[in-house]
Amino acid sequence: MKALPKDLRYLLFDLDGTLTDSAEGILRCVQYALEQCGTPEPDAEKLRPFIGPPLLDSFQEFCGMPPARAAFAVEQYRKRFSTVGLLENAVYDGIPELLEKLREHGYVLAVATSKPEVYTLRILEHFDLFRYFTAVAGCDIHRAGETKADMIRLALRRLGLPEQEPPQTVMIGDRKHDVLGAKECRVPCIGVRYGYAEAGELEQYGADWVTDSVETLGKLLL
Repeated sequence: MKALPKDLRYLLFDLDGTLTDSAEGILRCVQYALEQCGTPEPDAEKLRPFIGPPLLDSFQEFCGMPPARAAFAVEQYRKRFSTVGLLENAVYDGIPELLEKLREHGYVLAVATSKPEVYTLRILEHFDLFRYFTAVAGCDIHRAGETKADMIRLALRRLGLPEQEPPQTVMIGDRKHDVLGAKECRVPCIGVRYGYAEAGELEQYGADWVTDSVETLGKLLL
């Protein structure tokens, strides 16, 4: 594995599948939304592709919904997620300790996620992770169509960095959307296999580095 740039300073983290294991809450909320749409899916495992991408895109891509129907499904998803689903979640073992060490080594940390920012902040605060991050960027719950690249650019703005090809910066995430969003912003990307990517997904979409665990991510960064 090639070495990271020696002057690396800014680390942008995805949330779901990178900092927290949120599968239970997401899948249960997708199931609830599909029930409200009259198309129940009892097998939660079939819905795992929903973890990571923007919800509006997922309901259209994976369920064949037209845009208006997909928007209704997102509304139903959020009804359950905002009260129950966001805390059906757990921090990956070793993440708080890793974030602490990264801060001690002088890294500036930010979150760049496709999850609505209002939920992201609640999750980070609930799990006592918010204190590690200088900036948090999530999507606007009232605005559809924001991409992972948009979230990366927002995080960069909040860090005071240029939105295209920022120096000393890397994105860390577990899905192809993290890799593609980083590439659009000309930011290198570390892919983490312990999240929700299919086998070979991170390599296929061109992650610059791929690690298997929180421990190996720490070894790469430190």
